[in-house]
Amino acid sequence: MDSIYERMTKPEKEVADYLQKVDLWWKFEFPVFVFDEHDRPRLFIPDFYIPKLGLFVEVCGAEKFDYNRRKKVYEKNGVAVVFLHYYKNPTKWRSFLANRVTQIEQERKSEAGKLTIRH
Repeated sequence: MDSIYERMTKPEKEVADYLQKVDLWWKFEFPVFVFDEHDRPRLFIPDFYIPKLGLFVEVCGAEKFDYNRRKKVYEKNGVAVVFLHYYKNPTKWRSFLANRVTQIEQERKSEAGKLTIRH
């Protein structure tokens, strides 16, 4: 039987190991249903889903792939995804991930704060 790790790229393995180390367990290639820019139903498969955080992580491995299109589709559908451009700087992705997750959590807290009853 194949190990999930055998299907991962080296950067994906590094991200997977780091997430486990900080007790953020993940599901690999967990599909998410979205409507694309033309409102067509699509199934996208980001690299990681982190249930504790309710967000996805896409380990970007190639400069030629159109990550901006995918980012716009996710935003349109309200799906939280962190795009790690590992290939640009393989030593700084951890701090980028931490900062981006913190930003997403702050945005969520702000939205949830709208539910506070004010008299």
